[in-house]
Amino acid sequence: MDVGIQMVLATYGWQGMSDDEAWDEEIRLARLADELGFDALWAVEHHFNDYSFCPDNLQLMAYLAAVCPNIDLGTAAVILPWNDPLRVAEKAIVLDMLSKGRLRLGLGRGLARREFAAFRQTMEESRERFDESAAMILEALRTGWMEGDGKYYKQPRIELRPRPKYSFDGRIYAVAASDDSVEACARLGARMVMFADRPWPLRMPAISRHRELTRQYHGREALPMLIADFCVCWPDLAEAEELARRHMGSFVQSNVEHYELMSDHFSTVKGYDAYAQKSEIVRKTGLEGMTEGFMKAAVWGPPDRILRMLGGAARRGRRISSSPPRSALAAFRSRSPRNRCGSSPRRFCR
Repeated sequence: MDVGIQMVLATYGWQGMSDDEAWDEEIRLARLADELGFDALWAVEHHFNDYSFCPDNLQLMAYLAAVCPNIDLGTAAVILPWNDPLRVAEKAIVLDMLSKGRLRLGLGRGLARREFAAFRQTMEESRERFDESAAMILEALRTGWMEGDGKYYKQPRIELRPRPKYSFDGRIYAVAASDDSVEACARLGARMVMFADRPWPLRMPAISRHRELTRQYHGREALPMLIADFCVCWPDLAEAEELARRHMGSFVQSNVEHYELMSDHFSTVKGYDAYAQKSEIVRKTGLEGMTEGFMKAAVWGPPDRILRMLGGAARRGRRISSSPPRSALAAFRSRSPRNRCGSSPRRFCR
């Protein structure tokens, strides 16, 4: 198992924090992760709101390629419906060249209705846009040429320069929660990315399905997946629980607001069945119930407890694959104070 840090780039729940201060703090933690020996940095793509604002994670990673020379650089994820596939492929190639093959390219299709609306799109198009764009991008990364004649992307055949220098085999990731996203991930031959927003036993059917589909599509075992956990590493168990409940609770609240989980709009959008179910659960249990479920999935406590929890995740991965999952420990900062968010990853590394 290798371990990274996810950069969330948010100000939700912070009083008086400016956007540039939030970015400065995340970059400080990125430098710290590089110094401490973490394996990868991961950055989200989100737009317009306190929930998270990183409009171009490939651009951010190009900066971090220089200031963090010892760590891999991941996108979690580039939201394909909001980006032109030609530009995604070009920027990925440049970043990978500058970083000497350190890019881990994660792809997603987006979830927030407000973000789709700002890009003059509807969520109903997201699956087709993702599938069409992803196939074009992966072919371009493999061959150095892009073309397309699909419903959304009419791309004349063109050679990309600079040409791809390193193979992307094993370095493509796809976020998958809904059934059709699991299938799309397997069809691409990508590593599956899942977020720890509910107890992992509830995730096992989708994980098993991804393994099965990968064997069907590619005649091989699926590559180890990426699990994104929220982590509070603190020496005292009671204090760790209080910190986790307070700051993870703030994240849950921001999640509910940003994705409008108290509404029923997911039930009317094709391809978002998993989120329709999640939304129904949130409406029944409320924020408190959702926070309890989140606490059961997240990793928090003293180092020995966290190691046991991650060991459990690895054992669950081995039950359905020959390899344990990769793990991205998302956002030590997230919603916690500066002095504590820096000490949490230090304790984790020790």
